[in-house]
Amino acid sequence: MNDAPRPSPATAAAALLAPARAPKGARKETMALIAKVAGGDLVRDLVLLAPHNAVDRRKRVPIAETDEGDIATIEAEVDAHLPGYRNLPYRIRLRDETGFLTVAYFRPNEEMLKRMWPVGQTRLVSGKINVYEGMRQMLHPDYVVDPAKGDTPPPVEPIYPLTQGLPGRTLQRTIQGALDTVPETPEWLEATTVKAHDWPDFRTALEHMHRPAAPEDVAVEGAFRTRLAYDELFARQCALRLRRVYRRKSAGRSVSGDGRLAARMLGGLSYKPTGAQDRAVSEIYADMSEPAPMLRLLQGDVGSGKTLVAALAMARAAEAGLQSAMMAPTDLLARQHGATLEPLLAAAGMSMAVLTGRDKGAARKAILARLASGEISVVVGTHALFQDEVVFHDLGLIVIDEQHRFGVSDRMRMVSKGFAPHVLVMSATPIPRTLALSIHGDMDLSVLDEKPPGRQPIKTATMPVARIDEVIDAIDAARRRGERAYWVCPLIEESEAIDLAAVDDRHKELAARFGKGVEIVHGKMTGPAREAAMERFRSGESFLLVATTVIEVGVNVPEATIMVIEHAERFGLAQLHQLRGRVGRGDKQGSCVLLWKPPLSEHAKQRLDAFRRTDDGFAISELDFRMRGAGDVLGTQQSGLPPFRLISPEAHSDMLGAADKEARLAVERDPALASERGQAIRLVLALFGYTEAAELARSG
Repeated sequence: MNDAPRPSPATAAAALLAPARAPKGARKETMALIAKVAGGDLVRDLVLLAPHNAVDRRKRVPIAETDEGDIATIEAEVDAHLPGYRNLPYRIRLRDETGFLTVAYFRPNEEMLKRMWPVGQTRLVSGKINVYEGMRQMLHPDYVVDPAKGDTPPPVEPIYPLTQGLPGRTLQRTIQGALDTVPETPEWLEATTVKAHDWPDFRTALEHMHRPAAPEDVAVEGAFRTRLAYDELFARQCALRLRRVYRRKSAGRSVSGDGRLAARMLGGLSYKPTGAQDRAVSEIYADMSEPAPMLRLLQGDVGSGKTLVAALAMARAAEAGLQSAMMAPTDLLARQHGATLEPLLAAAGMSMAVLTGRDKGAARKAILARLASGEISVVVGTHALFQDEVVFHDLGLIVIDEQHRFGVSDRMRMVSKGFAPHVLVMSATPIPRTLALSIHGDMDLSVLDEKPPGRQPIKTATMPVARIDEVIDAIDAARRRGERAYWVCPLIEESEAIDLAAVDDRHKELAARFGKGVEIVHGKMTGPAREAAMERFRSGESFLLVATTVIEVGVNVPEATIMVIEHAERFGLAQLHQLRGRVGRGDKQGSCVLLWKPPLSEHAKQRLDAFRRTDDGFAISELDFRMRGAGDVLGTQQSGLPPFRLISPEAHSDMLGAADKEARLAVERDPALASERGQAIRLVLALFGYTEAAELARSG
């Protein structure tokens, strides 16, 4: 790189965020196709489009030294044209001092081929060698150039994702053109970070990724791609940290109470809250008493008592004369939350209602009127709460259950219904604390890591599917004791491609054995039909529920004591844990049976054994994290964040903690991003689509 002064961040941003130009002679629709692949048509979009592979064309050898399957670049003389007939291709014979090579074209333009391959002249040809009837040949070579003009195929060629109608060569040329306009950029990373990893600067990393000298230059785990992936993680964590700083400075209102409603609620309990619940409630009350709006994530394992914590937060809001709204992703979960909250709120003398898309006519109108007048303290609902006609008297607290099922825009629509209401989001998917802090860096975190007293651990067994009859007998015995059971299958209809038991077939077999009382629930049923089947199971009209994973979250049937999971080896540990948490919710011992189909790989065996030995969701999440990396968590698109461009969860997730720490320190030192490095951080934020975060820093 030259020693010329680096351009200012503003100049670099202007170059990177300028529209990219199609190469000369490209078709009109080219840029639209490129934007589809690259996620946009700016220079930034093209240079951040990572190649997924590279073709090594450095093997320049005589014809006789090539083998079948080689990618080879050969310099040879055009010996003869052999026009095809019937279904045979048009062939051109090349020769060098070691032998002959045939180049073949199907559906040829003969005039063009004669111009490309003049007999007696030398050509450089690059492509894949195959052997046909004992002769070496190359079908439709990738490159044909005239060495006399100084032309040469690229020694290593990056390969990019494509879409129909977009030639790879056109995309390559457009990216190269965009790369030529990218200036040197100021360094946004700590010098110690760059030095510790021996990383190049940003511009050099881009140059090597798109103009590789060796295939390793484009490798996901190589230094160039890793540097760029770290830049992306760093930008994302800076954006989350800046959002958090801004929120804490935003105008809100302090909510405090005298504790009378909370005391009544706690007085109605037959048990004492856990230390973790007490701690979480203290953290939430402290947040609510601040003049800035709360945004706190309450993370708790299945059965850790999140609902009580949320109810106590609602009591605090009601003590201050404010209303609370709880959002759940489905009608079923909203009604169930309503049923769980009702006795808690009733003990405190608080009125509540459930409002979903199912509520119509006069009943709905009555709820809306009571909500607008302030008569209702708490409303539990689905996306139906977003509608314009849902008006609050004074909304002070929003609780969002299973927050990953709602987007940031959903949250904003609810927030707009009150004056800077406090927000508590809940998740029943435990993830390691470091990961939670990194992924939800714009939120404060409370963790419920204790189970309420009296919960018995669930007995877990693993069995080959050949022992299925024993499992069915155990369900029969439970039925006679008045207990209920779940049977979970991974698929809805038999697939020839994957030999999995279909939920329909399993339901028929179990119904044939037990007669009445066997329900079926899956995602292809209509909402009302699914709801009715669940209700029959909940009420005890049926005792066995055969289902897909739709029952995974939130279903609460205290009489259910057995959970059978078929093809357990196909499920993630976190999902198995969620399913297991559906049983043992009453006073009886719960059991979970993991049925597996041989042959079981060593890795799958280790996972199921480890799962069998613990029922601690956080331990399981650590285990899943170690066994599969953060892929699952980083791989799922977190709402409100641009999709990753350069990060491979498998290769780069271990950098998340370091990137978050560096981002936290950078934002703490310079929350307004006013310093020289702060200006460089503004550039990397704009580069990866977080311009709004940089604006927050300016306005904060």
